[in-house]
Formats: sequence, C-alpha cells, structure tokens
Amino acid sequence: MDSQVLNQLFRQLFRHPACQSLRPQSSSALRRSDCVRLACRDHRQCRTFLTRRGQTKRRGTDDSMMWHKRDDYPKDITEELKTYPLVTAKDLRHQRERPRQVKMLTREFIDDSLYNPNYGYFSKHATIFTPGEPFEFNKMEDGREFNQLLGDRYTEFEDRLDEIKPDIARQLWHTPTELFRPYYGEAIARYLISNYKLTLYPYHDLIIYEMGAGNGTMMLNVLDFIRDTDHEVYQRTKFKIIEISPSLADLQMKNLRDSVNAAGHMGHVEIINRSIFDWDTYVHSPCFFLALEVFDNFAHDAIRYDTKTEAPQQGGVLIDADGEFREWYSTQLDPVASRFLRVRQAAARRPFPTPLGSKMLRGLRNSLPFQNGYTLPEYIPTRLMQFFDILHAYFPAHRLITSDFSTLPDAVPGLNAPVVQTRYKRRTVPVSTPFVHQGYFDIFFPTDFNVIEDVYRAITGKLTRVLSHEEFMERWAYIEDTETRSGENPLLTWYKNASVLTTV
Repeated sequence: MDSQVLNQLFRQLFRHPACQSLRPQSSSALRRSDCVRLACRDHRQCRTFLTRRGQTKRRGTDDSMMWHKRDDYPKDITEELKTYPLVTAKDLRHQRERPRQVKMLTREFIDDSLYNPNYGYFSKHATIFTPGEPFEFNKMEDGREFNQLLGDRYTEFEDRLDEIKPDIARQLWHTPTELFRPYYGEAIARYLISNYKLTLYPYHDLIIYEMGAGNGTMMLNVLDFIRDTDHEVYQRTKFKIIEISPSLADLQMKNLRDSVNAAGHMGHVEIINRSIFDWDTYVHSPCFFLALEVFDNFAHDAIRYDTKTEAPQQGGVLIDADGEFREWYSTQLDPVASRFLRVRQAAARRPFPTPLGSKMLRGLRNSLPFQNGYTLPEYIPTRLMQFFDILHAYFPAHRLITSDFSTLPDAVPGLNAPVVQTRYKRRTVPVSTPFVHQGYFDIFFPTDFNVIEDVYRAITGKLTRVLSHEEFMERWAYIEDTETRSGENPLLTWYKNASVLTTV
C-alpha cells in the first residue's frame, strides 16, 4: 500500500491519541497470522510486529535543489524549496507537533520520525514483546511447535495490554534477547568473560556499555550469568546502559528493581538517559560496547546518481502546509554525506555495490533510448559513521560487539533500502517510502557488513571479525539449551540474515 493512500487512511486516526474513541477488536476474531509474522522467508528475520509548528532556523536557499515529481502529485514545489527553511531533527527536538512548511535531509527526517521525544516512534508508540517465562526448547517437538507457542504468547501478551489500554495502532516487535532469554544473553556473557580474562584481567575492571537496551533483559541475563559462574569477575563488573528514550530508561530501572537479583545488581548498574550522539565524556578505561540490533534504526541519507555524469545527488523531503511529503534532490552534498562517500571509497578492501552497476551495464544503459536520467536511491549509513566517530573520540579503548540484519525482505525501492511498516489492528502494513507520518512507522535498514567493517576499521584503526549469527552462537552459546527433540535449534535457524561484528 502506498504511503499516499496510507496517509489518507490514517489521517483522522493520527490526529488524536491512538484508540481513545475506538473499541478493541475481540481477540477471538483475529487469526494468528494477523497478529504476528514470526518467520520471514526461509527463516530470514525482520523486525516483525508479533512490531506546533514553532520557530525554525532559516538556512540558505539552494538553487541546485530539484524536486522529484510523481504522476500522482503534480504540484510544483519549486518556490517552496526556495523559501522553506532546512531544519534538522535537533532543531525539532522540543516541538510538540509535527513540522510543516520545512525541508529536511532524509537522515534528519528519519531521526525526527523515530526519536523525537514528543511524537517519535520509540518515544510514544513502540512496545517490546516479552514472552513471560523462558521457552523450554528441550520439551518442544520441533521448530514448528516453537512458532506455534510464540504466536500464542504474542496473542496473550497483547490481550493483556488491551485490557489495560486498548490500542489498535500499537507497535509491537520482538528481539532475540527476549525470545531466547536467558540463553542469548548468556552467550554474550561468555564472550565478554572470555575476552576480558584473556586481555584485561586483573589489571582492569570489566566495564560494559550497552546502547539500545530495550527492556534491560540483556543487562539482567549478563549480570546473572557472570555472578553465577565467576564471582570474582562479577565483583569487578560495571554495566552501563546508554538509553535515548526516557520511558525505556525508566522501564529498565523498574525491571532491575523488580528482579529477584536487584539487591546485588544495583551496585553494578548505571542507566544514562541520553543519546549516544550527544555523548561528550571521555572514557579512558578499556570497555566492551554492545550495540545489538540498533544499527538498523540509525538514520541514512538517500543518494541518487546521474546516469550520464555519475554525479551524486543528496535527497530530502519537503513538508508542505498541508503536511504532505515531497522528495527533492540537491547536487550539493552536505559535509556528512560527502565524507561518507570519501571514507567508503578510501577504506574499501573489496568492491561494494552501487546503483550505477558495472561499467558494462552503464554503457549499455546510456546507449538505450528513453532511459531514466537518475538511478534509484542508495541509502548510505551516515549516522552509523558518526557513531564510529564517537567511539573513536570518546571510547578509544573500546571493543565493539554488534549484531544486525545483513539483508531484509520487502524493502522500499533502492539499494540498501529500508523496510517501512506500521501496525494497525494487529496487522502489519508495509509502505513504499520512508516519508510517512512521523512516529507511527518503523523505518529500519539492512547493514552491509562488508562496507561498515571497512569504514569502522578506517575510523577507529581497530581490527574486526564478522561472523554469521549462527556461527557466533555455535561458538559461544550452549546450543543444547535451545535444541528441540527433533534436533532443530531455533537459536541457530532463526536470524539467518543477521551477522555479528566484533573488535579483536
């Protein structure tokens, strides 16, 4: 369903807090397939939904900006491009209403849509699924039974939420930390203990930073495991969460206090409610930095190329007086996007894909009549590059452990393009563009680990290793804990499209 149609469909709904005047649909009328898409094709995982206009700073106008005309929206926006101010997500941070009569770079629009504290997706509308008691995999017949049980628990979980506060627009998703609790966290803990003892013990404490900690389950699982298996290391362990969302930071502290181990863990935990991109504290001590399934929500820039000159153009969105979105492109790249293209080119140890294709394909395309003058957009991870800058500048002795999706099905058109979807009446609704009603759509990207490994190495000067999710778990998890009676192992067979990058 195209975003223009969705905007019309949801406009009345989104003008008011979700579901204040709507009755919840009876759970008996919902099929499980409507509540959750647990496994993507061939067990490839995606983030499934099982998931006043104020004063703005004026920027200089740019005559090189070109609006992107579509047949379903013939309005000429040339004049608006000249007069509307160019704003950033930071400029809009204190606005309570979604902006109008502004233009934004793609990465800034995505940041505002996901992280604005007043209407952003992660601030207001998203809930992480918690399955309750850990799954007893050894008692299950096979992976199919796991899918069935997971679907049942999803339905029960959301039914309980609806009893408290009905919400037909609730955004709900799962993470491997929650699905495979505590085994996934224990695998990470084994990795941390082993590498700490090999290189840092006994001269340094075990300091762990986690970004995007969700409910705080990883923190609890890691601390529980270290306490139970190596008391001496536990005494020297400090776990620090960096959390941008105030509501999630409160939830993490609540879950810590509610834990049976709260009395022991409290002295080992610090929750820092701030964005990593606002970080300004130098951390000289060696530390491990966990960034699990967070790169996919880092904002990207949209770059398209002139098929004849191969010159890049940077994309953005104009929001008009009616709140409608229009794409535009500029031949003048901002310093962040321009730097990423330079760093990627200089750092690349192997060929990387581009929308232009091979030289042979370019020549053939240019020789054919009626060809589009521009490529489809390429989405480049500029915010991720800035994250690497922060690690290098403020955490020089860090070791990164990150896991994320290397490919995603059902993405919008383009190279390295995101999946954009929302959830309505417990059904997943995909759309074909990232320029959608802010705060109600999850926008998440695949990670090209070949590219980002090279960029990370170039910026930080560190060496790395990339493994598939399955390879990492085979090394560090007790895989017999998650094996079913048939021999299937969901911890290994799920997340086939995820990879793990670690600093060595």
